[in-house]
Amino acid sequence: MAMEEQTDSTTAVPDITEDVATLAGSDDVTRYPIAPGYRVNVRTGPGTKYGIVRTLPYGMKVPVYCQKPGERVTGPYGTSNVWDNIANGQFVSDAYVHTGSDGYIAPRCD
Repeated sequence: MAMEEQTDSTTAVPDITEDVATLAGSDDVTRYPIAPGYRVNVRTGPGTKYGIVRTLPYGMKVPVYCQKPGERVTGPYGTSNVWDNIANGQFVSDAYVHTGSDGYIAPRCD
């Protein structure tokens, strides 16, 4: 079981403050909160071996467009192999997203 690493202000991972407005857009999709107190890495695929695209800030809510099985990760919401697609080519472990379910809440990604 992998644990998705968390970042802090001393890492070289880019912050997404400039992208928060984009992620918080006005479309009608449901947004789910990231676990309180966590800055979660967004990756190019469903696992911790995929590259980091950005890091979500504290208190972020994200859309879940589709979900994909991948690496099993343990987080504040349990252990899961489900990864949430939050934007084109961008995934976060469902173990860090409060969807209210241990299973799939969106269609599977192609």
